[in-house]
Amino acid sequence: MSTSTPDDGAREYDLVHRTTYTYTAPVTDSYGRTVTTPRELPDQHVVGTTLTVEPTPSDVAEHVDWFGNRTTYFGVTEPHERLVVTSRSRLLVSRRAASPGSLPGIGWQETARAVVDGDLSDVRTDAAGLGALREATLPSRHVDPSEQVSAWAAASFAPEAPLAVVLADLAHRIRTELTYRSGSTTVGTTQAELLAQGAGVCQDFAHLMIAALRAYGLPARYASGYIETRPPAGREKLRGRTRRTRGCRRGCRVPGGWRSTRPTTSSSTTGT
Repeated sequence: MSTSTPDDGAREYDLVHRTTYTYTAPVTDSYGRTVTTPRELPDQHVVGTTLTVEPTPSDVAEHVDWFGNRTTYFGVTEPHERLVVTSRSRLLVSRRAASPGSLPGIGWQETARAVVDGDLSDVRTDAAGLGALREATLPSRHVDPSEQVSAWAAASFAPEAPLAVVLADLAHRIRTELTYRSGSTTVGTTQAELLAQGAGVCQDFAHLMIAALRAYGLPARYASGYIETRPPAGREKLRGRTRRTRGCRRGCRVPGGWRSTRPTTSSSTTGT
């Protein structure tokens, strides 16, 4: 991933995401679905994007899923011992880091009540958007707003506390109370197990924050992307596998749009 800054202040990124599969014996067929095409958002413009698969697939189909993600199905039907999937995109990104003081001062309880009551003027969306918000308060396969999660999160949910303060406090507590330890969890690790062992990875931390917010009736969802890292002073900016950091973010819906937070780094951005 490389970056530059055009005259209008937006950051321009050239993003390359390459996945390589190497097999010990010839494979006759490979079928897959990618989710590596960036989304078009109010603060993220996709200038151009391409996806290549080697060997050339015999069947390709694009699809936009329920959540608005652009996905591509491919089928390779010739024998091969190596499969390479490469996504290339050029983006213009204008989102900025947010601080609690720059976000709406609405309380977390008021936000939760607005979602339950369904007042479209309060949540600033239409009927379809309200359905999506309510869906984002429910348990899912990887998010369980259990009693253990609710009890752990309670310290962050002071009555009438501004939602922005709750978000910042939850992210800070996850970053400081839990240890990042590669390989300590699996995709099936629950939030209760994470809290019991006190260690996990960015995906676990994102799931915990979503579960904590949903436990208190707040719409929250998961997103993944890329974080531009900065080299130490005097060192060259790295590229490639050592340069790229995959970010697991959690978004909470407030009046005026979604707000994104990365619990692993305790940072936030504005967004929709």
